[in-house]
Amino acid sequence: MSQGSPGDWPPLEPTSGPSAPPNPFVHELHLSRLQKVKFYFLGALLAPIRVLLAFIVLFLLWPFAWLQVAGLTEEELQEPLTGWRKTVCHNGVLGLSRLLFFLLGFLRIRVRGQRASRLQAPVLVAAPHSTFFDPIVLLPCDLPKVVSRAENLSVPVIGALLRFNQAILVSRHDPASRRRVVEEVRRRATSGGKWPQVLFFPEGTCSNKKALLKFKPGVPVQPILIRYPNSLDTTSWAWRGPGVLKVLWLTAAQPCSIVDVEFLPVYHPSPEESRDPTLYANNVQRVMAQALGIPATECEFVGSLPVIVVGRLKVALEPQLWELGKVLRKAGLSPGYVDTGAEPGRSRMISREEFARQLQLSDPQTVAGAFSFFQKDANGLVDFRDVALALAALDGGRDLEELTLLAFELFAEEQGEGTSHLLYRDGFSTILHLLLGSPRPAAVTLHAELCQAGPCQGLSLCQFQDFALRDPLHGKLFSTYLRPSQPPNASSPGSPAALANGTVHAPKQKGD
Repeated sequence: MSQGSPGDWPPLEPTSGPSAPPNPFVHELHLSRLQKVKFYFLGALLAPIRVLLAFIVLFLLWPFAWLQVAGLTEEELQEPLTGWRKTVCHNGVLGLSRLLFFLLGFLRIRVRGQRASRLQAPVLVAAPHSTFFDPIVLLPCDLPKVVSRAENLSVPVIGALLRFNQAILVSRHDPASRRRVVEEVRRRATSGGKWPQVLFFPEGTCSNKKALLKFKPGVPVQPILIRYPNSLDTTSWAWRGPGVLKVLWLTAAQPCSIVDVEFLPVYHPSPEESRDPTLYANNVQRVMAQALGIPATECEFVGSLPVIVVGRLKVALEPQLWELGKVLRKAGLSPGYVDTGAEPGRSRMISREEFARQLQLSDPQTVAGAFSFFQKDANGLVDFRDVALALAALDGGRDLEELTLLAFELFAEEQGEGTSHLLYRDGFSTILHLLLGSPRPAAVTLHAELCQAGPCQGLSLCQFQDFALRDPLHGKLFSTYLRPSQPPNASSPGSPAALANGTVHAPKQKGD
């Protein structure tokens, strides 16, 4: 593979230039020599004791959580609990939870502002969501109901605590689940104070506290700010950065950690915001960002993929194309020497075995890894045009005009017999997904907007290249992803650490 291939490039920042906002998905922890000595010492003496005691308290929470819901049917759990179950179990979980965070080093929880009553603000939103320690905000809120991933139900103890909390569960992979969550939040919010408040983290994933991710549309809320005003940020758990064990150990090795919880005034939506949930959510985001003194960004997660908004398009911070380049380079394969034989405008579906033969790969693990980067049909086959375009982009032997011409020829369709070829939405979204990591729904929406100027539902070669090469914003995007001006220094801050064999550590995928 040629020097400076996409597999070597650093992630694209949300914007370029001196005023670029920070990348909220990356957290780098730089320790001085003195700090390293302190953490080695306290990490060996203080952290093990703290973590052990905290886990003991965590398991002591289970009986209280189990007792509250024991013997209740699913129908009974659809209504708020009252009586001894709420009094005894609620207070027991609240006290043990405060002890758990105290043992982990959070000796002080400083509260500012006034929490609104459930009638004034039935829904609370907390940000920035930067760490798995953020549930500490539940304590000054008197353990409100939460919104959590459905997958967390299977986690020991955590699942029991979610059932105790009567949490609202959402699956990131099921759009119907998200609609049910909205309906359930609305049902509880309009219960006239019958239900306790609902708290959720509208960003939906962990960031690094330096910017607010794009908020999800919501309902009337009281914003809550979470700050960790410590001299060293050991708590952040971002998409790329220290892993869960390192964050836990470093935080437990701190002599004292402080968390600030600030209740902002209840945000009352205007009539226009009531009609437009997205406008309302964006305005709440801006209010919280201004109070925190950090920028509000257009970064968000689409499924498990961190994306940014560039113009009218969503693009991945790190497209899978780059990861494919790492896999192929590790296998010693040069894409320029692969004879793909893809036919322009015609789909040819291939199996994993034929994929391995075409790319001259013999190691089963490498074949499986490379094959997984391409979208499969119901029979587990991939379109070889996808493979041909990806290899051409990784090879670097074509300039951008030749590469976009190849992409158009591979995926454009004939409008009618003897007529010119046009690039329709499926081909357009496939190209952008392969080259830029754009989510397909976002690419389809952009294609519809680009086609509005013409009479056809497809793009001509000239229109496609105007978008990809000459558009002031998107043209720069293509050149940044596919033809960097110079290969980055692998040891520079923000770029992945290179190994001796030239491979690069992929960032850790972190669920919320």
